[in-house]
Parts: sequence; structure tokens; C-alpha cells
Amino acid sequence: MSASNESKMVLKSKISLFLLIFSSMIGLVVMTSGNQTISCNSRCLANSIIAKKLKNAPQGDNCDVSVTITSIQYEMLSFDTKDMQMNNLIKLNLRWRDPELGWNKTINNISAILLPVDKIWTPGIVFENAIYETEKPYTSDVKVTQNGNVDHAIIVSLGVSCDISLFYYPFVVGECSVGINGWNQSGCGLTLKLPGKDNLSLIGGSEGEWMVVSVQVTNDILFENRTYLSVKLSINPFSATMTLILPSVLIMLADLVSFALPVYGGERNNLKVTLVLSLTMFLLILNDRLPSGGRCSPLLHYHFCFCLVSLVLSMVASIVLTRLALEDNIMFCRHSKSTKKKHCRMDQVEEIDAIATTKSDDLASETASLQKIVNFLENIDYKEEVTDSNEDFAERMDKICFWFFFLMYIIYFISLCIITRTEICKAQKTIPWDNDNSFDHGYWYFYNDTETYYYFY
Repeated sequence: MSASNESKMVLKSKISLFLLIFSSMIGLVVMTSGNQTISCNSRCLANSIIAKKLKNAPQGDNCDVSVTITSIQYEMLSFDTKDMQMNNLIKLNLRWRDPELGWNKTINNISAILLPVDKIWTPGIVFENAIYETEKPYTSDVKVTQNGNVDHAIIVSLGVSCDISLFYYPFVVGECSVGINGWNQSGCGLTLKLPGKDNLSLIGGSEGEWMVVSVQVTNDILFENRTYLSVKLSINPFSATMTLILPSVLIMLADLVSFALPVYGGERNNLKVTLVLSLTMFLLILNDRLPSGGRCSPLLHYHFCFCLVSLVLSMVASIVLTRLALEDNIMFCRHSKSTKKKHCRMDQVEEIDAIATTKSDDLASETASLQKIVNFLENIDYKEEVTDSNEDFAERMDKICFWFFFLMYIIYFISLCIITRTEICKAQKTIPWDNDNSFDHGYWYFYNDTETYYYFY
């Protein structure tokens, strides 16, 4: 029994020694691995995260990924008035959380690392009303913290179409929308949280005649998680006033002053033709500068059309009055009576000259010669009377035309002031959104005065 107990004690001691050696080896391996992890630097840690190949979006309990836009810098590059297209440059600072990119603080005390932007998943921002869009990262690296928070910045160059009413050009104030969203389909996808007004900054603000008054983030009341940048624009009217409005007014004023020139001279007609050609040149400049047609064509188009028609009518009236001042008939294909009488008088002059050069011995011949001389002098008096009568009639008609055009311009000016004070073509705001249930794109229009919404495919 004693030998049996002794063998059992030896066996227990051997087992205890084996367990002690095994546990010591395990502790040594753990300590060794722990020391290797702690000694791993930032590049080593970054390489270990890159090796995971986390190129897909972070997946949680649902398929929704929340991305916060911490700040936005907006700049308008240019505005094409002819095509109503606004070109923008936007910088977005993004932040989201990807838990699989984080690491344990007890294993590594590094607070943040830099990872290549093309080695991890980055969100794609959708600008739904963009005509064109170019997106690139602000830097080639992203910042990742211990808890998996990622800081990333992108620069987006895009152009959007603006539905701004140019009816009162160049005195225009309107809004242009830039729909900024992540991809979201039936509650699954990317959800953006946009910053407040304190984190939205405007760079520049004046490009050509257009100026950016303000930029703000606006939420769509009809759609959940739908936001857009509302850019308020205005036009500096100085350039258009000096190059279009003022020249047209001066041309019309010169047309009125031209009535002071003699109606029977050719100087007035030459001046009016020059004024018509000058206004036509400015009309061509206007057509190259502003869009024509549409729901509300610019009022400046109608203004130039009125000025052109008025100048042409004034020119035609001046030509007709010049004809009446010289002749008693406005029919250009017929000779007037005064012309025929003129030829008759010339024949009589020739006869009188022949009579004066020849000596007459006959008393009857002398009497006939004197009668012809008397008739000639009477014809001259008649011609002067007809000419004076034509000139008087032309001058009276010229005064009537002057006062007619003068009153017409005053009535036109008053009507123009009344139209500009009313809201005939009120600007409408266009918010384009992608349909939630399909991939068809449409446009939502709502009017400020009726709060009525319409959707068009």
C-alpha cells in the first residue's frame, strides 16, 4: 500500500510539473505576441488594416450608412446666361464610422493613422440635378482614429441648370438649387447629415455680372432625408444698363431730335437710317447675350422690338414727308402735275428766248410774244405757290408725326414702369429628385404663391 501511494504521489508531482511548464510556455507566447503588437508602429498598423481589404461599405444591423458632412466650402466658377447653367466648385469634408477599421487601445496606443484613400471604402456623393460632375479626393490619404472614425475631403466640380426668370433682366434676383445627397433607395443606402449655416462658407461670390448673395442648406419638406444647397443669385445691372438699355434710350431720343431737321432735305433720312442700323447692331448683341423664348422671355427683347418698329415707322414717315415736300404726289411710279408743268414751262422759256432773239415787224407777233411772257411769269408764280403749299403741308404733317411719336414714347415709358412693378412672370423654384421607388429621374416644381407641387418625368 505504501508503494502504491508513493507511485501515485510521484505521478501527481509529474503532472503538476507538466502543467506548470505548459502554462509558463503559454504565458511566454502571449507576452511575446503582446510585445510584438505593442512594438508595431503606425505604418505596421496601417498595413495590417490595409491587408483586410475593406473595400465595401460598413455593414451593420441594416444596410444604412450614415455620413456626416462636417463643413462645406462653396464657390461659383461662372454663370452662362445664354444657357442658364451655373458652374460650381464645392469642397466637402466628410466623416463616418467604420468599426472594422479601428483597433484595441490596450493593444496599441496610437490615436490615429493615415490610410490610402483607394484602399478603403469611401462614400459616393450624388448631385441629382448635375449636368456634369467631376469628383476627386482633396488629398490621397484619409485619417482613421482608434474607434474607426474616418475623416475624408473631396472636391467636386459640377454644373447645374437654373430655372431663373429673366423677365426683368438686368434687375434679376433668383435661386438655384444644387441637390446634394447620398444614394438612398427605399431606406437602404447612404444617408447624409449636412452641416449648419456656421459650417457653410462662401468663397468669392462675384463672377461676371452675376453675384452670389447667399448659400444655405435647405431641407425638402416633401421627402425625408432630402437636402439641397439653395444658392441665391443676383445680377449687377451696371453692365447691361450701360451697354444695352442706355444706348437704346439715346437712340430713341436722337430720333425725336431728328424732327428738328428740315423735312425737305436728305439729312434727316440719312440720320434715321443710321439710327435703325445702330439699333439693329445692339439687337444682335442682345440675342447673343440672352436666351430667347421660354416661359418668360426677357422684357428687354420686347423693348428692343418696340424701339426697332418705332424707328422704322419714323424713317418711313420721314421719307414720305420728304416726297410730299418736293412733289404733290406720293406715287413714285407716276409723274406729278408739277413735273409736267415744269416741262411745259421749259418749252415756253425756249420759245421766249427764240422770240427775244428775233426781230418782229408785226405788231401781232409782238402781242403774242408778250402774252407768252405773261403766261411764263404766271407759271412761275404758280410753281412757287404749289411748292410753298407742299412744304406747308409737309411741315404740318411733320409736327403731327413728332407729337404722335412723342406721346407714344411717353405712354410706352409709363406702361413699362407699370409692368416692372407687377409680378407677371414670378420666378419658380425647381428641385429635381430621383424617385424613391424606381430609377426614373423627374423634376418637382413648386410655386411660392400657391404652395402647389408637381412632378414631371
